[in-house]
Amino acid sequence: MTTKHPIIAVTGSSGAGTTTVKHTFEAIFHREGVNAAIVEGDSFHRYTRDEMKQRIDEAEQAGERGISHFGPEANLLDELEDLFRSYGDSATGRKRFYIHNEEQSVRWGLPMGTFTEWEDLPVGTDCLFYEGLHGAVVTEKIDIARHVDLLIGVAPTINLEWIQKLHRDTRIRGYSPESVQATILRRMHDYVHYVVPQFTRTHINFQRVPVVDTSNPFIARDVPTLGESLVVIRFRDPRGIDFPYLLNMISDSFMSRANTIVVPGAKLDLAMQLILTPLIWKLMEKRRRAG
Repeated sequence: MTTKHPIIAVTGSSGAGTTTVKHTFEAIFHREGVNAAIVEGDSFHRYTRDEMKQRIDEAEQAGERGISHFGPEANLLDELEDLFRSYGDSATGRKRFYIHNEEQSVRWGLPMGTFTEWEDLPVGTDCLFYEGLHGAVVTEKIDIARHVDLLIGVAPTINLEWIQKLHRDTRIRGYSPESVQATILRRMHDYVHYVVPQFTRTHINFQRVPVVDTSNPFIARDVPTLGESLVVIRFRDPRGIDFPYLLNMISDSFMSRANTIVVPGAKLDLAMQLILTPLIWKLMEKRRRAG
């Protein structure tokens, strides 16, 4: 962790909703005049889409479990930790972009599923903001979580996460339902060992819980909306959190434990704005004092 060059990370699995939280942070950064260097976790995948498929096919043909983007074998986690360490020390580092869709492919002039070249982070940023799968990963070789000043976890109930992934990958990325289901099954080992443990290290977790039937996510025709959900917000350290203020500002919210507040799904953005803005203020104030 660092005072002069703070790092903020939003971590959660594919289809969990980390991108939504990213947009909220971007809105706060814009409103508060914070110049953030933004890094996408997908840019630290080790392989292109075609290379990944080839390695999975080879493993399965040999009767082995294929690698997944959740695990260390398929990611440049050493490089990600180096970035966090370098930014914390001197606000420097390198990033690249992963080409997800046709719009990005046209913009960069590269095929989907590939990467841009590595480039230096912009000079003079106020903080580093990471959104992806591994913002709080700890293994025998690396400890990414220790470099982060504000760690946010996004962890919907498992069936909701699967529904969101199924709808995104089939409707936006063009995969078949069968291939998405196979991906969910193949990556379960890595999900249990590398994704889930991160949520014990986060400072705040946002967990969306649907209040409609999601018992069979593989036949769900629609993703439950925010209005059909509650959001459980857990603080690792509740000291300094003004819960009476939050309960007053967020109608129909309530506390389920001494460190947990539950809000209507439709109030998620408001809750994140109220909770995260003061935390960013504190990071920026500490940075100014250290400068």
